[in-house]
Amino acid sequence: MVLYARDIVETDFLSLSSGSSVLEAAKAMKESRRGFAVIGSPADPKGLVTEWDVLSKVVAEGKDPKLVTLGEIMSTDLLSVDAGTGLADVSQMMSERGVRRLLVKDGGKVVGFITSKTMLARMNEYVDKVSSQISRLQTPWF
Repeated sequence: MVLYARDIVETDFLSLSSGSSVLEAAKAMKESRRGFAVIGSPADPKGLVTEWDVLSKVVAEGKDPKLVTLGEIMSTDLLSVDAGTGLADVSQMMSERGVRRLLVKDGGKVVGFITSKTMLARMNEYVDKVSSQISRLQTPWF
């Protein structure tokens, strides 16, 4: 029983335009309870803005969030994995690159994202299922 990126991909996420202000984005992120927003269309993302981008590039520098656009602070180096990538490889990539979010592609098309939060939750469920199966196999049949 192996888990793959396609098994835990999130397809529901916030998408905003690069011309949106940071203030608008922060409000949208709060309302949707998301820690990031995809800039551009979900099928063809141009960038990503996270809560860390807002804090480090706007708040910490004393900039007015009404005057700064997402296009000015977005990260454009979007890391991705194929939907058939095993979670061990996904986890290793996230750890090595120091990221909490990855694009998931299937046949070159973006199908969603994997976040570290989802990954931890699903890994916990997976370990519980495997432990349960091992337990059943160790129980004598007679």
